[in-house]
Amino acid sequence: MAVIETERLTKHYGKHRGIVDVDLTVAPGEIFGFLGPNGAGKTTTIRLLLDLIRPTSGRARVFGIESTVDPVAIHRRIGYLPGEFALFDRLTGGQTVEYYGNLRGGVDRRRQAELMARFDLDPSRRFREYSKGNKQKVGLVIALQHQPELLILDEPTAGLDPKQIIETRQLIKQLGGDHTVILSTHILPEVSQTCQRVVIINKGRVVAIDTPDNLTSRLRGSETMYVQIDAGANGAVQDALAAVPGVTHVAQTESRGTVASYEVNSDSGRDIRRELSAAVVNRGWGLLELRPLRMSLEEVFLHLTTEEAPHE
Repeated sequence: MAVIETERLTKHYGKHRGIVDVDLTVAPGEIFGFLGPNGAGKTTTIRLLLDLIRPTSGRARVFGIESTVDPVAIHRRIGYLPGEFALFDRLTGGQTVEYYGNLRGGVDRRRQAELMARFDLDPSRRFREYSKGNKQKVGLVIALQHQPELLILDEPTAGLDPKQIIETRQLIKQLGGDHTVILSTHILPEVSQTCQRVVIINKGRVVAIDTPDNLTSRLRGSETMYVQIDAGANGAVQDALAAVPGVTHVAQTESRGTVASYEVNSDSGRDIRRELSAAVVNRGWGLLELRPLRMSLEEVFLHLTTEEAPHE
């Protein structure tokens, strides 16, 4: 049974769009990334899963329970770190963690201590005295201390120093398998390093769901051709490659003696590698290498969330 299922989940705020027809399935033990520009609908989707707001139409199920029917049963099994939160200024970090542990009927004190030590959190300081990064650590301990089956993290590394960012990413990866993790973040390398699948949301709609590797390989980037040439033949090579139908850009990017590197971008759906090879070999030049370059996740994200990009 899926941990999360949504069917045409839609939320409108009056005349304003929230999300539209969002269909998601998250498997047990999966680390699932939420990506999208600000205002895309990531937080709206999370709040609907938690029944903090109600859908305009469609439905969401968590652990097979419809979110609007028994949210308390769902919340018992979830750890949640919101993107922005405010706790009790006068309580210390340790008192805050203990308070939330007691709300859940008590938690393992050793686990509390281990988490605070792992995040290098001083539990004796008042919450109002903490930096943003230390407040984030308190939130992470609260979300993790009761060993939830489903962990929902909204920008979990915001405000953390580089060492703690690495530590948090490692912790998230370790949680996968035994726990299901929803990770909403703007930090794309974080997704590449931790998530097994990712959904990209733009303007309230899902534009792609796949593994990070599949997303970057599905959208082809450029092809780089390394050609062995005679001295003074640079311009001829450029002309020969540019003459191949479907080639939209040719530029010399590197030259070391008689080796020239050219970057060739094609918008054509055809396989033009054979034609490019022939354009070089038939002129007596040696083809050293021709390889496709995959787009980075950042490039895929920009491609799918720009104004003119089609939905995938």
